[in-house]
Amino acid sequence: MGTVTITDVARTADVSAATVSRVLNNPDGVSPELRQRVIEAIDALGYRPNSSARSLRTRATRVLGVIVSDVTNPFFTSMVRGVEDVAQKSGYSVMLANTDEDLAKEQRYLQVFAAEQIAGVVLSPASATDTHIDVLSSRGIPAVTFDRRLRTADVDRVTINNRRAAEQATEHLIEQGCRRIAFISGPPGISTSSERLAGYHAGLRRAGLPVEPGLVSDGGFRVVSGHEAALRLLAQDPRPDGMLVANNLMTVGAVDALDDLALRVPADLALVGFDDLSWALNARSRITTVDQPTYEIGVRAAELLLGRVQGERSPTRRITLPATLTVRDSSRRLPVSGGQPVS
Repeated sequence: MGTVTITDVARTADVSAATVSRVLNNPDGVSPELRQRVIEAIDALGYRPNSSARSLRTRATRVLGVIVSDVTNPFFTSMVRGVEDVAQKSGYSVMLANTDEDLAKEQRYLQVFAAEQIAGVVLSPASATDTHIDVLSSRGIPAVTFDRRLRTADVDRVTINNRRAAEQATEHLIEQGCRRIAFISGPPGISTSSERLAGYHAGLRRAGLPVEPGLVSDGGFRVVSGHEAALRLLAQDPRPDGMLVANNLMTVGAVDALDDLALRVPADLALVGFDDLSWALNARSRITTVDQPTYEIGVRAAELLLGRVQGERSPTRRITLPATLTVRDSSRRLPVSGGQPVS
């Protein structure tokens, strides 16, 4: 069989060649139905974008794809900057995709990256068990995950010890006198959500406190849903006296809920969140946080990926970077040191 062309793809998908081009270059500008038909045709024919322009092929092989769940979240922005800085130093460009925690959207971007013959992909999977990267591996395109684990493929990853970080944050709240600690979790199926929930449970058990399912509420890793989860938890009687929130956006929502109810931090409730909040809360109570080395996570992930792109065949690597519990006003009821490393 000869070289598959964009015209062959268009004929198989029953669309114009221009539509195929739009799917490859601007997938959000094409209806979901047409986009899916084109992607299926690309996979069926084994099409590779390899027009006679040699520069297009060269450019594609010098591009790294980065897939994150929320490009507006400064947590991911810092990690992407780390990837980009390493890529630029090695002569690579970065193409960024945002999934909004949507598995279908994530899969479409993976398919487009594969069709573009991108050099490699760094991703924060939308699901530990339902994200599949076969479309990359079948084409020999390496992938590395950062922030989250992927259980459906044996790939390099860079994370923190989420379980231990949440356990230490829970222990801190207990040390500050809290005995009824609520937890705002992320969506089920995401590794950071399940690991931080497990750490929260471990901290309670270590102190001999009961694990109460009613003190856990899913905040969806978003500001609005975090606000709603906090209101649900704070409506309980007796009300929680401590709260651990599993990401930065939900912590913003939780602070809004406390303001709505005129509750004082830490007098009425001691609060601990994850990740830097200075961008959102500098005018309010300084929040105790588990701080992750986000930029370094991106740097290390890019270094791992470039090694694979360049043919490195070492065993799968698992890098766990340290996080730090930085104690500030929102949880400080008793004297405590300002920063505690999380092992």
